[in-house]
Amino acid sequence: MAELMQGKRGLIMGVANDRSIAWGIARAMHAEGAELAFTHQGPAFGARVAPLAASLGSTILMDVDVTDDPSLDAAFARLEAEWGTLDFVVHAIAYSDRNELAGRFIETSRENFRNSLTISCFSFIDVARRSARLMPNGGTLITLTYQGSNRVTPFYNVMGVAKAALESAVRYLANDLGPDGIRVNAISPGPMKTLAGAAIGGARKTFRLTEANAPLRRNATLEAIGGTAVYLASDYGACTTGEIIMVDGGYHVLGMVQPENL
Repeated sequence: MAELMQGKRGLIMGVANDRSIAWGIARAMHAEGAELAFTHQGPAFGARVAPLAASLGSTILMDVDVTDDPSLDAAFARLEAEWGTLDFVVHAIAYSDRNELAGRFIETSRENFRNSLTISCFSFIDVARRSARLMPNGGTLITLTYQGSNRVTPFYNVMGVAKAALESAVRYLANDLGPDGIRVNAISPGPMKTLAGAAIGGARKTFRLTEANAPLRRNATLEAIGGTAVYLASDYGACTTGEIIMVDGGYHVLGMVQPENL
């Protein structure tokens, strides 16, 4: 490897298992020389993430609830105490009640709307604010989104609105933090066979449909997404900020399915 991330330290938030997009990014960062810290939420996810983090030589694994200020404060206080500074943060956190993804969007409840926007969007702003204090020499913030943010996507409902808000937040944060040398970007993969993806109705059909119609005739891989994150966090991404980087085999350029699938 080129060791593009040698000497850099970063926080990975949102690994659920070894098929998570966040895990694909973590592996790519580690392969390029980065030192990593991880968060998880609750003991069940902690038991899954602990061996993965250890396999990459990580000694910092923290239980964090992004809806709880003291929890976030404690995590960033530990990072400051042990590392002093941060070079990058990967935010791969989103949530919505899956029962409300199956029905009509118009039936979205106030409670689930609030929870979805708080966890899927505001948490990134909250994390960015804390991270920026540990990036005196600049850094990179990366989050994950999906094309349901700007195109109606079956079974996505309020998550589409949450991701639209998240993408807007990326642009505003990029403008706020740019003078401090902090870059803010989002990666937008196509459908993935992940724990989060499985919660969306019709996931298998969607995966097959995009694979059959994307210009490259393939969906994104963890390796491709990880490589994109490395680019954004490395010195090669020095002038890239406020972007939504599509990693979906080109599916987002289509106006209709391929002729053979009409």
